[in-house]
Amino acid sequence: MLIHPNDNVDVNLENGHKYSVCDIKKGEAVIKYGCPIGHATRDIAKGEHVHVHNLATNLSGNLTYTYTPFEAKTPTEGTARTFLGYRRKNGTVGIRNDIWIVNTVGCVNKISERLAALTGAFAFPHPFGCSQLGEDMRTTQKILAAMVNHPNAGGVLVLGLGCENNHVAAFREVLGEVDPARVKFLVCQDVEDEIAEGVRLIEELKAYAATFTREEIPVSALTVGLKCGGSDGYSGITANPLVGRFCDTLTAMGGSCLLTEVPEMFGAEHLLMARSKDRAVFDKTVDMVNGFKDYYKRHGQVVYENPSPGNKEGGITTLEEKSLGCVQKAGGSCVVDVLGYGEPATRQGLTLVNGPGNDLVAVTNLMAAGAHLILFTTGRGTPLGAPVPTVKISTNHALATRKQGWIDFDASPVLEGHALDDAFFELVLDVANGTQTANERLGYREISIFKDGVTL
Repeated sequence: MLIHPNDNVDVNLENGHKYSVCDIKKGEAVIKYGCPIGHATRDIAKGEHVHVHNLATNLSGNLTYTYTPFEAKTPTEGTARTFLGYRRKNGTVGIRNDIWIVNTVGCVNKISERLAALTGAFAFPHPFGCSQLGEDMRTTQKILAAMVNHPNAGGVLVLGLGCENNHVAAFREVLGEVDPARVKFLVCQDVEDEIAEGVRLIEELKAYAATFTREEIPVSALTVGLKCGGSDGYSGITANPLVGRFCDTLTAMGGSCLLTEVPEMFGAEHLLMARSKDRAVFDKTVDMVNGFKDYYKRHGQVVYENPSPGNKEGGITTLEEKSLGCVQKAGGSCVVDVLGYGEPATRQGLTLVNGPGNDLVAVTNLMAAGAHLILFTTGRGTPLGAPVPTVKISTNHALATRKQGWIDFDASPVLEGHALDDAFFELVLDVANGTQTANERLGYREISIFKDGVTL
């Protein structure tokens, strides 16, 4: 399959790997998706397999970019599409009515897990909240505060130990004002029986959450996170473009999509920059991309230490190739904003979210930015889930067949010319309406917080 008429490699649909469609001289660019994905490290004959043995990245350090104005389309007004969500007292909207236990510190992980087992609430263990300094501590607090405020939670128990740096009083300063009926606090060192007290508070939260019922909400209120993990040679052909078309449809209706994984924009960032809403968004995108490269260099790492072994086995050779497939999840939508790590999304449309590509960190990041659910494309397969529903979309049929317990949607029929856009959009609305995803049915909900500092 030739993806773009300017490509000098095509994709074997049997294995997802690349093969040259013409002779390529040593040093010449290898073109896929209409863009360079690296250069030939030796002469490549027509029909030859193109992979790690004869293709290398072009990426190195920071780049200079030129701003070009982009004419954004205006969202369609008056769309009749709705979903059944929960409207909170502060005006926000959720698609679940869960009870969450949010720990201020990792020391109470097992207590939170025990409370979850006794009550049906959801616990999210993490190792942080103490022995952290400066920005690391502030980052932990921002992510945990975003969890407490997330509208998918009908009630939240904030669980602390009592002696941690991120003790409840300090965390409340970051958290700000909350509804005392929706958010309860428990400091384990302050009570004789933390389990009995935790169960009592969670039962109060469950009674409060039960006062909310689903109601029709305009689809423009929906925020969807975009993520890929365990990508393969089919990712940029089937699942990612499918998600990209969904992104274009949702944002055209006034809804919002969030794209993260900055290292997996390297080599394709120009495609996102070209769609910046204005010069300010362009400049923020440049700063985000080059800032993440600087982060790599501060730690003595090369910016192109990617793709993973699983990516390479699936047919992806260079970071440019991976990135060009990755950014297709964002379709052709206008980029309306760029967020720092842990910041909440405030604009309708497509927003870029600063953060790494690591699956656990990225889905947590998207949740914290406000995603009601996450569309997660995968060619290799993964069971993980975020605190919010995580829709797994298989890039190939073999995975969808082999891991039916993990996968929610098979995008592989795209290869045979089948139109899946309408069915996929309806699936996402079904999830927003309450249909459980595979990760929810299995109970796979996890968080991980980005760390870049000293631990005492």
